[in-house]
Amino acid sequence: MTGRYHSYSEYKESGIAWVGKVPDHWQPVRFKHVLLEKKKTSNPSLEAGSISFGNVKFKNSDNLSAETKDSYQEVLSGEFLINPLNLNYDLLSLRTALSEINVVVSTGYIVLLSNGRLIEKYTRWLLQQFDVAHMKTLGSGVRQTINYSDIGNSFFFEPSQDEQTKIANFLDHETAKIDILIDKQQQLIKLLKEKRQAVISHAVTKGLNPAAPMKDSGVEWLGEVPEHWVTLRIKQIASFITSGPRGWSDFISEESEDIFLQSGDLNNELEILPHKAKKVIAPKGAEGVRTKLIEGDVVVCITGANTGRVAVVQNLTATTYINQHLSLIRPIEDKVDATFIGYALSSQGGRAYFDVTQYGLKEGLSLSNVAEAPLPLPPLNEQKNIVQDLHARLSAFSRINGVAESQVELLKERRTALISAAVTGKIDVRNWQPAQPKIPMEASA
Repeated sequence: MTGRYHSYSEYKESGIAWVGKVPDHWQPVRFKHVLLEKKKTSNPSLEAGSISFGNVKFKNSDNLSAETKDSYQEVLSGEFLINPLNLNYDLLSLRTALSEINVVVSTGYIVLLSNGRLIEKYTRWLLQQFDVAHMKTLGSGVRQTINYSDIGNSFFFEPSQDEQTKIANFLDHETAKIDILIDKQQQLIKLLKEKRQAVISHAVTKGLNPAAPMKDSGVEWLGEVPEHWVTLRIKQIASFITSGPRGWSDFISEESEDIFLQSGDLNNELEILPHKAKKVIAPKGAEGVRTKLIEGDVVVCITGANTGRVAVVQNLTATTYINQHLSLIRPIEDKVDATFIGYALSSQGGRAYFDVTQYGLKEGLSLSNVAEAPLPLPPLNEQKNIVQDLHARLSAFSRINGVAESQVELLKERRTALISAAVTGKIDVRNWQPAQPKIPMEASA
């Protein structure tokens, strides 16, 4: 890392890929010489906890039986917690943490005690870098799990305790500043999402004419609509409603050019993402004909975490089929604009209908639920005008959102690079001091 940070005057090769060159006076040490595995200790009087993105947090234990909690192990404030399970399943979450609370955790975790050789706050950053850069490459088996020996026998290079303190203080201060910037951008993204939803919902229930006479739609979560609009059900403007086939997982093949669309291949802006989707060799027969998309179809996710997500099929570049977690609506072109349907179903009113409908004993939506979804409908030419207006207004939101998301990614990359550079000695922070707040001239006079 270059810029305003200086390097040490002399370096040597560490011989460790995740460490690289290190300051000449740093010495190699195995983790087992500074961190000891804590003997599993029961303490059911404590609340249950777990690691969440690099922090030990309390977790909801309402459904945790007394027998299970009795089997949990203690981790106290000042001790280190490692999640060694399923490393290949989640490559993003941070799996190490310095606990600031007293909890009990599953015995699948590894609890480590410091022997005092390393500064506590520095060890937190060291373990985080070890996790991100190396720990996820260790382990074995289908679930790629590691144990204390895997960690303990790994090397790192040790700075003096004074340097450790400087590095920890530097990272605490600088990452906190970055985190504030990330939070501001994420708040902006959240506000843009809320504003986007409000703009869509107003357009598809109130229209573009603020002076239009209104009437009760007859649907609680739609409220009033323009007097000349009608309120229909999706089944009244669709020539065809179906869901994807079951049992096609055996036909998934990267050798095919045909796309097998799943719920995760829909975004929140009415788009399908075919580049993310799996490929399939579709069996011949009615199932393939029934579940093949054409341009102008509307797709609704009917099960899983994305239930209620909507997309409008446009610009297909390959033969595309839906899977069993998606529903296909084929609109009648001379009655309704497909994109208007997409906006209406993804509006606050559409989401309210889907949310209420999927509550109960079943999970997700049935085809009947999709067919019965209420739709406030203006004349076709007015639908097209609303769609055109929304495209223009929402494109501005998309541009701002794209910039904000790019800023978040850049800030996260900078944060990661800063931690790596400081922990492995690529920058020298021994003389670093936090910037002093500027004092207004009138206050200093």
